[in-house]
Amino acid sequence: MRVLFVSLPSLGHLFPLIPIAWAARAAGHEVLVATFGESVGEATRAGLPVVDIAPGMTQRSLFVDFATQKRDLLERMNADDTSEELAGVLFGEWGEWVADGAVAHAKTWRPDVVVHERMAPFGRLVAGVLDVPCVRHDLGIERGALAGQLRHMAAALVRHGVPDLVDDSPWIDIAPPSLAPVGRDGWLMRAVPYNGGAVLPDWAAHPPERPRVAVTVGTIVGKRPDGIDLLERIIAFAPRVDAEFVIAIDPYDLLKLGAVPPNVRAEGWLPLSALLPTCAAVLHHGGSGTMYAAIDAGVPQLLIPNDGASDRPINAAAVVARGIGLSCAPDDVTADLVRELIGDDRLRVATGEVRAEMAAMPSPAELLTRVEALVE
Repeated sequence: MRVLFVSLPSLGHLFPLIPIAWAARAAGHEVLVATFGESVGEATRAGLPVVDIAPGMTQRSLFVDFATQKRDLLERMNADDTSEELAGVLFGEWGEWVADGAVAHAKTWRPDVVVHERMAPFGRLVAGVLDVPCVRHDLGIERGALAGQLRHMAAALVRHGVPDLVDDSPWIDIAPPSLAPVGRDGWLMRAVPYNGGAVLPDWAAHPPERPRVAVTVGTIVGKRPDGIDLLERIIAFAPRVDAEFVIAIDPYDLLKLGAVPPNVRAEGWLPLSALLPTCAAVLHHGGSGTMYAAIDAGVPQLLIPNDGASDRPINAAAVVARGIGLSCAPDDVTADLVRELIGDDRLRVATGEVRAEMAAMPSPAELLTRVEALVE
């Protein structure tokens, strides 16, 4: 079986696909990743073959071009307008731009099935053009839907002869049931944290002398001024907390922080799957990948979403409702809130419950059998 995995050039979109791609390779299937920009290098570092479907395009260029061509819509998104129409325009427009490259590579490779992350509707287009099964891989608690995206890819659908393409494929749901709304009909699969690899520093192999708190703001928020402002705020009050803070962000962005207090380690990127099991808590931007990594490690979390145009506020609300963490606005992060996060045993107990729930979900290898059956 040949499995084509399709993703936008964002690590938060690519990384969730890696475990099931590995499972397919381990089962003896042929695998190919179709993406572009930053995700090309990350897919190869994960040991997977990859094709660049849009040479020259990057995550940054997508946003810049969208801001130039759709400024009114971008302003509405920045004003926290979370309507489906806006998400449809954003990801549908990007899908239109890269559809031709994706289809051309797919026609050459001829996959038997396409697995695409929810913000890459051009994966559904590829499956429709080749008339092969398709599976959508959702990324978090918010259920994805392609209807709006496909509407805004109408020109590409016509170009490739599938003008009536609809969102009717099965989808992979990685949300533990107690975090997700009831009545979902996706294929449950356990979220297996993947954050790339790194040489771990010596201190990470030993239990800390006092509580360790991981701090990360993701691959997108970390590049923004407000992301750096948040880190600086946490670093400023860190000396007032009896804990060791580990700042895990892009090494380039560390240069923006300057000197840090003695109880703060500024280490650059570290695999969360290795770092978080040594921690008592994690402070983060609310991204799904970090949220699931924290649950997998059994660590209470403080989510600090900085906008309403993504799924981060949805993740924060679900975490608070389930009792496995706290949430606040960036300006409201304080030393007292971090002390509460570290010291509240109820958060740790509830996190352990959801961790067990997540561990009982089908593994990527088990889920793969459903993909195989779909092809057969």
